[in-house]
Amino acid sequence: MSILDTLVQASREAAERRQALIPLAALQQRSAFHAPTLSLRRALKRPDGLAFIAECKAASPSEGPIRQEYHPAQHARAYKNAAASAISVLTEESRFGGSLEHLAKVRTEVDLPLLRKDFLTIPYQIAEARAFGADAVLLIAAALDAPRLAELVDAAHRLGLGVLLEVHSEAEAEMADSAVDLATIEAVGVNHRDLKTFEVDLGLSARILPHLPVQTARVAESGVHSGADAARLRQSGADAVLVGTSLMRQPDPGAALARLRRETAIALASGVESAVASS
Repeated sequence: MSILDTLVQASREAAERRQALIPLAALQQRSAFHAPTLSLRRALKRPDGLAFIAECKAASPSEGPIRQEYHPAQHARAYKNAAASAISVLTEESRFGGSLEHLAKVRTEVDLPLLRKDFLTIPYQIAEARAFGADAVLLIAAALDAPRLAELVDAAHRLGLGVLLEVHSEAEAEMADSAVDLATIEAVGVNHRDLKTFEVDLGLSARILPHLPVQTARVAESGVHSGADAARLRQSGADAVLVGTSLMRQPDPGAALARLRRETAIALASGVESAVASS
């Protein structure tokens, strides 16, 4: 069993335990279930440059514990002050140290689009995301077959949630496009980290992003450690980058995001100047 399979199984079993205690009807009674949602696509398709999805997470399978003092609402507020376009919140418990309560706390602090990041495979998990304040959910192509992917996209859209559909290869992108019209998906992300081996390849974005529909927000995920990395991904066709570990390892994640945005702007400007000089 791969690491991805283990994470998917753990997340599903935890959701099934919660469902036995909190049925769908109880989720529907939460005020957040009926609140208006914010558009992930609109937040990421910025006319003024690269958007940043800043992530809140305490740990990961590839890195282990990332920070001891983890306060997701505080981190999200700092990210907003540093001009994040959206916030990703890990809710997977077993290996990421997340919870749905973290998502709910972040919702009370920021008015940016919130992404529930987890290993979602059943409709109940989509309803949970809505009930705890998410505006969008992550769906991982590698964890789903085409019929289940289509089912979960439909479940999300019926609840007014956006979708960040994650792929790791051209084959996964083709499978996803056969299941759903990618032009109707709010965001499609290329994860540079293989969730089965955890190896990182930043070159994936250049191979996949240009072939995605222009209507969707194109997101580059994982392995972004510098402004040069982010600028390279922007030049590969990314509308946004998702950054987590490199921010959460810093004493002040918000300040780290502000610094990354400045470095990216400088790198992009330098690239434009170099292109003009060589033309």
